[in-house]
Amino acid sequence: MDEELRSLTERLRREAGTGTSSGYDRLATTEDLDELAGVLIEPGQPLWARELAAFRLGVAGDRRAFEALVLLLNHRDPPRCASAAHALARLGDPRTARAAAALATNELRVAYALHPVRLLAELRAPESVPALITTLRRRLRPHDPYRRVALACVEGLGTLADARARPVLNDALAHPPLAEAAVRALARIPKQRGGPR
Repeated sequence: MDEELRSLTERLRREAGTGTSSGYDRLATTEDLDELAGVLIEPGQPLWARELAAFRLGVAGDRRAFEALVLLLNHRDPPRCASAAHALARLGDPRTARAAAALATNELRVAYALHPVRLLAELRAPESVPALITTLRRRLRPHDPYRRVALACVEGLGTLADARARPVLNDALAHPPLAEAAVRALARIPKQRGGPR
């Protein structure tokens, strides 16, 4: 079993509780994608059931999970964000990168931007580099409390190795918590021939 799926199923089984184990087991094992999609629109479904259904649909590539997964990606509970990011990365929906970029750059939700930032790096979409640059630039303000988000941006820009990130990564060198990662990220960006480093 995939490690992300194992972690999710153990967490959601605990959330579901013993009184609902038959309903949980049905959702965890059914191969009927229509049944899973029905959970996402049926009123009164608990959050654990919606998350399990959305995750399973997402990793199966069923785009009916998109809206639910984006909501979970922006959830205040980090494990839900992580499982949503994992499923969205496998969903193959062309709207995913745009949604992740909107979440990553939303200053009102920056406390929850870590997983959208990581998802952008994994997707390698046209939206990824501009969104990570924007988010990182904002995190370089004095006394910004979101260092984990900033570090994820630096690491993501290193993964993407796009020359457009060079200026903001150079700025990150002046911030001790980010400097080491920024050095590594800059080293991954191909040097410009005949131009400045």
